[in-house]
Amino acid sequence: MKEEKIKRINELARKSKAEGLTEAEKKEQAELRREFIESFRSNLKSQLDNIDIQEKDGSITNLGEKYGKKAN
Repeated sequence: MKEEKIKRINELARKSKAEGLTEAEKKEQAELRREFIESFRSNLKSQLDNIDIQEKDGSITNLGEKYGKKAN
């Protein structure tokens, strides 16, 4: 997610606490939050899919291949 959008999320949050938001701003805030959460989940899933662990027998297991790819 681009830095400008994150700044806008924070700007809307501050305005919401201070004076309230218009209906258009509430919709924009909801869309930006949805986009942020989607981006966060995607990045986290990507990181978790790239974790390798070494088993007791010395073999390497990629957790993304073992668990993450099943959902796709």
